[in-house]
Amino acid sequence: MQRGPGIPQGTEIPLPPGIPPGPGIPPGPGIPPGPPIAPPPVTTPLRVWQDAPAWPGRVFERLYERRIVLAHGELDDEAATSLCAQLLTLDAEKNEPIRVEVQGLTAGLAAALTVMGVLDVLRVPVQAYAAGQISGPALGVLAAATERRSYPNAAFLLAEPRVWFEGSATSLSSHEEQVEAMLDQLYLRLAEATGREVDEIRADARRGRYLTADQAIGYGLIHGPVAAREPGRGRDGA
Repeated sequence: MQRGPGIPQGTEIPLPPGIPPGPGIPPGPGIPPGPPIAPPPVTTPLRVWQDAPAWPGRVFERLYERRIVLAHGELDDEAATSLCAQLLTLDAEKNEPIRVEVQGLTAGLAAALTVMGVLDVLRVPVQAYAAGQISGPALGVLAAATERRSYPNAAFLLAEPRVWFEGSATSLSSHEEQVEAMLDQLYLRLAEATGREVDEIRADARRGRYLTADQAIGYGLIHGPVAAREPGRGRDGA
């Protein structure tokens, strides 16, 4: 490195940081290296639900052990068969009430009548607790319960079921007569549960009458609200 005037021969001149020393020139003082930084530890992501795909089944099993079954979503023929199997099994096991949580339930006409028929022959009382919107033939499942209670957010829609037919004119006429007979069974059960006339129930269903939880109590569809749980109650209800 070239020296300016006034600098004695043989004096070492430090190089600016970042410039490597040339051949034969010793490196100048630089910034001492910092302490080594350890890599971050490898951690396993936290899972709130261990074995997440299996936990709903375990929850339903625990409810079932306490004689609580859920009727929710769309009640088709397959779901009706499953619900009936649960009800009949619980009825055969103990002479204690069964609690059915009816949550946001819709139902096909035939499926609803199937469950209603099973509820009619059970030996033990059935307590139905309604939540969400219960509509159409699903109201028949609710009406067939011995005791009917409603959560504050529940709503009820009296409505005719939607049906589709395919076939000849003769078969369509036969299907129509069958549906009318099934509707008569549904409306008769709703009339018995509410203490109203069948024609009134039919008219309300045709116009799609909507009921809040309080209105459903006044209508006779619900016996009363779900009682609030007492604070501090333990697992055994004490």
